[in-house]
Amino acid sequence: MTSSKTKASQRVARILIVDDHPVVREGLAMRISKHPDLEVCGNAADVAAALQLVASTNPDLAIIDIALKTGNGIELIKRIKARDDSVRMLVWSMYNETLYAERALRAGALGYINKEHATDKIIEAIRHVLDGKVYLSGPMADQILHRAVGRGHERVERSPVEGLSDRELEVFQLIGHGLDTHQVAEKMRVSPKTVETYRARIKEKLNLSSGPELIRRSAQWVVENA
Repeated sequence: MTSSKTKASQRVARILIVDDHPVVREGLAMRISKHPDLEVCGNAADVAAALQLVASTNPDLAIIDIALKTGNGIELIKRIKARDDSVRMLVWSMYNETLYAERALRAGALGYINKEHATDKIIEAIRHVLDGKVYLSGPMADQILHRAVGRGHERVERSPVEGLSDRELEVFQLIGHGLDTHQVAEKMRVSPKTVETYRARIKEKLNLSSGPELIRRSAQWVVENA
């Protein structure tokens, strides 16, 4: 009887999944459902739907991909943080940690996990973040620490692309995937003029002299970081 009461009183953590691929969302939900103390309270493919679900389902944790159907995971993290800082957030993405982990933490997430390692580590990462702890791979945690303390030869040098703002990096990435100005504007839900401003800033920061040079550089970056 005691064990039954304990089980009944155990709090179940509510989890929201935000990813633009239905099969990926379904697979992750199935994995989470195997654990009685975790439940999926909703899933979304883009920023607008995710924000609606945060308001209506009150999740304890949101698992967020970087690339979404519309919008971007980093911007979503910032918006959730601004609306309800009690929601803990874990980023899972196909992109290497070195590209986005620090940005995700600065935006308000508590963890970052690469999808290649998600099968074995995702539940561990979920529990870690639910406990209010930062979850990163060992090498990424070391890299961030070294950057923070600036330890001589151990300092990790940043690439010029890392000097881009979150929105500039989003534009740079979308250009690298072959989107033109209007397509980028539509995906980011901003005006073409705003995208042109971002393009100008990117060219200046990366010392690029023309639009074609920006396209070549961004395409190369996407291939190298796929």
